[in-house]
Amino acid sequence: MTDITRAHVGQRMSQIVTHNGTVYLAGQVGNPGDSVAEQTKTCIEKVDTLLAEAGSDPTRILQCTIWLADMADFAEMNAVWDAWVPDGHAPARACGEAKLATPDYKVEFLVTAAQG
Repeated sequence: MTDITRAHVGQRMSQIVTHNGTVYLAGQVGNPGDSVAEQTKTCIEKVDTLLAEAGSDPTRILQCTIWLADMADFAEMNAVWDAWVPDGHAPARACGEAKLATPDYKVEFLVTAAQG
């Protein structure tokens, strides 16, 4: 049996959980008050950092779920996303509109990746 490893553990959640070669990240958000493009860039920077810590990288992302506070921001978010996703390594992805934790958050990323 493979152990479960947790990093950046808080009372409510861990930022990284790994199990059996799979990396699960907590939802990543940007800085309140920033534009959706800037919040998306911040989400991506956080994902990159956490994946590297867990022994993974953007080419190994299996799935990403993206929540937008307003689907009117879809094109703006996608412009940043498209510039970041490595060619030939687009993950399975879903994007929908959701009420996020605070009205100041415009986008949130939830990522699952493979280690290695």
